[in-house]
Amino acid sequence: MALNIGLLLYIPYRALEDRVFEAVTAAGFTDITMAQSRVFQRISQHGSRVTELADRAKVTKQTASALVQALEDAGYVERVPDPTDARASLVRVASRGAAATDAARAEIERIEAEWRRELGASRYDRLVRDLEVLQRLTDV
Repeated sequence: MALNIGLLLYIPYRALEDRVFEAVTAAGFTDITMAQSRVFQRISQHGSRVTELADRAKVTKQTASALVQALEDAGYVERVPDPTDARASLVRVASRGAAATDAARAEIERIEAEWRRELGASRYDRLVRDLEVLQRLTDV
């Protein structure tokens, strides 16, 4: 039986996620969990509210709050006042989190290079363009 498109998209993502997590751990960031990393990777460049992170990670606000608190305790993120709403705060990547991000980014670059070699540049570039279209259609 052929795999459906959802699984065909998920299986490579899961493999990438596992390799990135292993690389981050190997780089010395051993106190972050996969669940924490799934929230962490969704923090926007200028910071995100916990409610946004919960929505993006598809977890409850309570779960996101607990994961953010653990990330903050470990020095990966910091909370700062939201300049647009004095009652709210933003979660931003802290310097330790930025260092972990560098390790993750390096592994992603290795994976992308492998996949490009395996598929060939033309097919890989087409795949990326097609996935970008799907992202625009589905990321609402």
